[in-house]
Amino acid sequence: MERRRFGPSDLEITPVGIGTAPIGSSPDWWVWWGRQDPAESIRAVHAALDAGVNWIDTAPFYGWGRAEEIVGRAIRGREDVLVFTKCGTMRRENGDDFMDLRPAAIRADVEASLRRLGVDCVDLLQIHDRDPSVPVEETWGAVLELVAAGKVRHGGISNHRADEVERALAVGPVAGLQCEYSVLSLNAEEAILPLALERGLGVIVWSPLASGFLTDGFSLDELDERDFRRTHPFAQLELEDVRASLRAAGRTAAQGAIAFVLSHPAVTGAIVGVRNERDAAELAPAARLRLTADELAAIASRA
Repeated sequence: MERRRFGPSDLEITPVGIGTAPIGSSPDWWVWWGRQDPAESIRAVHAALDAGVNWIDTAPFYGWGRAEEIVGRAIRGREDVLVFTKCGTMRRENGDDFMDLRPAAIRADVEASLRRLGVDCVDLLQIHDRDPSVPVEETWGAVLELVAAGKVRHGGISNHRADEVERALAVGPVAGLQCEYSVLSLNAEEAILPLALERGLGVIVWSPLASGFLTDGFSLDELDERDFRRTHPFAQLELEDVRASLRAAGRTAAQGAIAFVLSHPAVTGAIVGVRNERDAAELAPAARLRLTADELAAIASRA
């Protein structure tokens, strides 16, 4: 599978990576994706890696450590995978979450992630979301200290504004950014993707399948009654025409959705959640797919 340089770092990543939010699904996490068998999750990760995918994106937030623990089991003894995780999302007693990007909180979060993942160092640590109560300069300084200490190879920034990224860059190197980007969510095109191109930063995008809404056969009626997608804003949209444009020319809707985000020149890779071996089998064909200008225009016209 093709490898792409991730910004100014020495990381070479495949166009698609393994997303782990769905395999973190657990009853005590409000982002409920329905029941998920850990053994099936591990088989899905192995199938994706065996097909040539070389990176996994995870976070302590996904199932409050469940996803990282499953990833740790899946990658044990394997040297063919880059591990990306995040920091800063904390849990309240009522199950809600909040951001804490103070240096001490970041250090504690990373130590816990290393234990769950069973590794001494993660390849990319990303601050997960904004914490307006802590200056980004202070937060980024803490990330760079972890790089210097050998706990982290590279630092990245997820879900931040362009001006905050610029402030972090004034403190020290930023390998890349993570942002939401899909046919149904194009906000990143306004500032973040142009900034990445201008500054030579890598970009990995989350939810290219719009939490499953851009996949063939997606049905709200078949979801678990507690599934968070039942109340998602996308649930109010009529999406069959969009899916039809994505699945044209013999490809699946999922493959078309992934190819759409990878067509942007700023995007290095797409994070695709996998829950089973069938999902994993979609990754390699999507990574190879190239959409024509006419196909991109047709998809954009339906969005």
